[in-house]
Amino acid sequence: MASFNKVILLGNLTRDPEMRYTPSGTPVASFGMAVNRRYRQGDEQKEEVCFVDISTFARSAEIVGQYLSKGSPVLIEGRLQFRSWEDQNGQRRSKLDVVAERVNLMPRASQDGGSRQSAGGAPPPYRDDDIPPPQDDDIPF
Repeated sequence: MASFNKVILLGNLTRDPEMRYTPSGTPVASFGMAVNRRYRQGDEQKEEVCFVDISTFARSAEIVGQYLSKGSPVLIEGRLQFRSWEDQNGQRRSKLDVVAERVNLMPRASQDGGSRQSAGGAPPPYRDDDIPPPQDDDIPF
């Protein structure tokens, strides 16, 4: 049977990214993200919030560490990863995280309802395996 593991989330950071490095020197950024869901129940407008822990690696981790902070809006594309470990008391613990494979920095909404870029001129969306788009001369038809 085939499997497919893909997650797309749009939300805001709940804390500043934490930067670390693997023993081989690869950057790793970890951060929390809140994703809101609004719905109507009868005449009442309701909202629920889902908190998700995110990790990303390599160049996208460097970009996250440089341009994002608590409250920053972000679009994440990635995969679910299940982790389990034994805590200090010998209890078995487990957790479901998202490993971001693509991070899109989103503009912050302005007070007038429009949008503006985040401070520092955020770079375009980045993916570690991004390939530049073909030029007109490269297209054979």
